[in-house]
Order: sequence, then C-alpha cells, then structure tokens
Amino acid sequence: MRVTWTGTSLTFRLDAEDEITGKASDEHPIKLAINSCSVGGVPGDAHPDLFAVAAWTVVAPWTRKRISFDRAISADLAEALHSGWGVEAGPVGAEPRRPGARLAISYSGGADSVAAATVYPQAPFVHFRRVPHPRVPNRWSHYRSDVLAKLAAKTGRELSTVTSDLEFTLAEPRPGYPEHHAVAAGALLLADQLDLGGLGFGYELGSRWLGGGRYLWRYTPDNPMWSPHGRWGRLFAAAGVHIVLPVGGVSEATTMRLALGSDLKDYVRWCLRGTDGPCRTCGKCLYKELIQAAVERRPLDTPITADRPVAQKYLKKPPYGGQEMIEYGFARVPGIENTLFAKALDYFDVSEESTAWLDHCYPRALAEIPAQWREEATAFVEKHVGLMTEDEVRRVETWGA
Repeated sequence: MRVTWTGTSLTFRLDAEDEITGKASDEHPIKLAINSCSVGGVPGDAHPDLFAVAAWTVVAPWTRKRISFDRAISADLAEALHSGWGVEAGPVGAEPRRPGARLAISYSGGADSVAAATVYPQAPFVHFRRVPHPRVPNRWSHYRSDVLAKLAAKTGRELSTVTSDLEFTLAEPRPGYPEHHAVAAGALLLADQLDLGGLGFGYELGSRWLGGGRYLWRYTPDNPMWSPHGRWGRLFAAAGVHIVLPVGGVSEATTMRLALGSDLKDYVRWCLRGTDGPCRTCGKCLYKELIQAAVERRPLDTPITADRPVAQKYLKKPPYGGQEMIEYGFARVPGIENTLFAKALDYFDVSEESTAWLDHCYPRALAEIPAQWREEATAFVEKHVGLMTEDEVRRVETWGA
C-alpha cells in the first residue's frame, strides 16, 4: 500500500499483494470502491505520525504486507503497525509525537457519546460530518449528517466539525467507516492544534467488554479495537493520542439515563435518518426505544410491528447484537409480552435482579483510563452510577461463557 497526502486529501495505491475485498478489525467484510478521500476543517501541518494513523484508519482493511507513507514516521509508530498488523511501515525517520495535555470527545450526539461528554464537562468536541464524494454517487442520501452537525453546534461546547467523504471509499456493504476508528481521522489531524493527548469515545460496556454487536458475544478483555493494550490502542498511543473510554464500564441503559439527565439532553440523537426527530422506523430506533422505555419504566412506544424486516431477527433464536440490553429491557418494560418482542421472550428467563449488574460500572474500565483523566471519571462514576459488586463483576466476566 502506498499512501499520499496532498494537503488534507488522501490517495492510496494498492500493491500487488493487496486486495480490494478485505476485513475490518471486527472481521466484517468490506469492499473497496475508490482510492481517494479528503478531510476538511483540519490543518495541513500535523505531525507525520498523525497523518499516518489517520490514513491507516482508512486503508488498513486492504493492506496485507507493507505500507509506504509519503513522509517519514517515527520508529515507535512503525513498531506499533508491525506488532499489531504484521506490516512493514516506512520510511522511518521522524521523532515521536509527544502527547498533548487535553482530552477531546469524539462527539456523535448519540446517547453514549453524550454520556461520555457528561463525564468530562470541560472537554472540547470533535464532530465528524459525512459529506458527498466528488466521484462516488451517494447511495445513502437518507443519512442526515447535516442534522447531527447542527445539533452538535447547539451544545455550547468548544466544537471542531470535521468534514470528510472517507466513508465513500466503501463499495460494500454500504458507505461507512473502513475501520470504526476512521471516525477519528479528523481528530487525529487536529491533535497538534488542539493539544490533544487523548480522544474520548462513547463506546460502552457492550462494545468494550462484551463483544459489541457484530463480531463476538462473549466477555472480551482483549478486544482488538478498544482495549488500550490492543493493536489500535497501542497505535493511537504511539501517535500521542490515547484512546479513552469514559463510559466503557457502563451499559447502554446507564448511558441513556446519564444522557437524558444531562444538560445536553435536548441534543441527543441516535437516529441518522430523521430530520425533526428520530425516524422511529429503523432498527436502531427500535433498539434504543427498548432501552429508553426500560430506563423510564414505561410501555414500548414504536410503530414497528413484528412483520417489519427490522424486527425479523427477534423472531429467531438469540444471540442478538446488544443482547445484554435486550435482556435488560425485557425485565423492565411493562407489557413487553404484548409487543413484537413476544416471541423472543420464549428464549429468556430474566428479572430485574438478574440484570441489575447492568446498572453499575465495571471497575476495570476505569483502571484503563490514562492517569491524567482517571480521577475525574472515577469521581463521576462513583457519584452518579456506582461500582459493581464482586458478584456483578463475575456476571461481566462470565458473559457468553
């Protein structure tokens, strides 16, 4: 793989051993559409390691043996790429980037992201906004990135909005991030300007420790994407921008509660299709409605019926993505047996007591936060959430066993 930045526009050329069909870090298959993209709203003079990591978040799935950058990188970064992916990276010759002093939040506006922002009320936001690609038709025009950007601007926080067409590098399965970490491409290129030493993401207990939604359904302390000792964690650290998960030890029920109880509650938006509010008809809206109804202890409010395609998976046997939250909702939503989830109830025997561990924080997640930001997060969690008991910790660590 050969990478070239012209200003803040990226082009890349595959080597003979590279392939246009690859897999992201969560093993999801993806196919390359085009070998160029750009990032707007960022300076053109960031440290070369930052340019290298930003590029790697885009090209990693299709790179097999080596990557050649258009500027020298540090030996530390080259080692992180080699130890993590087995690729030879160069040229080598730059001094390592020293971490900055500040933490920013990679802010999407969803409940998890808002909860992370609530933990650090002084942290600036970096918001990624998808824009059209000049050479790729937009097959995802219902994705309202403009709405999310406008809501982010209303939060009152220090905000940097990054624009990019990098999601259109994917031909299949649809426009999206080649790697989940590509959402941070703009934040990486802003790291020198903003003096960043850490970037906070809204990934929660399910994503960090329980396998997420599409690649594992078991306790995964060595999560390749989000553990600080994993390959992505080591790579970001080598560039002086640590991955920080402020809510990595709490469930989506807790992030929902924190977000809706925060001063940012009017700007929470997890649906990417609605204009004046969530569309209420997509799979994500259904999933988040189940969680919100459980948190608010009220009946389910959705127009989706069991015959809709987005509900079909709940007519089949589990496992389901986000299954811990499905169980949490089943135990708390009044009248759940009279909803589209009625069939799925046959596969579970849950109660508020059996799912109570999802109301507290898994302590190991706090220990993963870099020292300079750990105390603030720990104080917040102890005050607003509470730590898991030993029995509850065991529920996490035996999940999926």
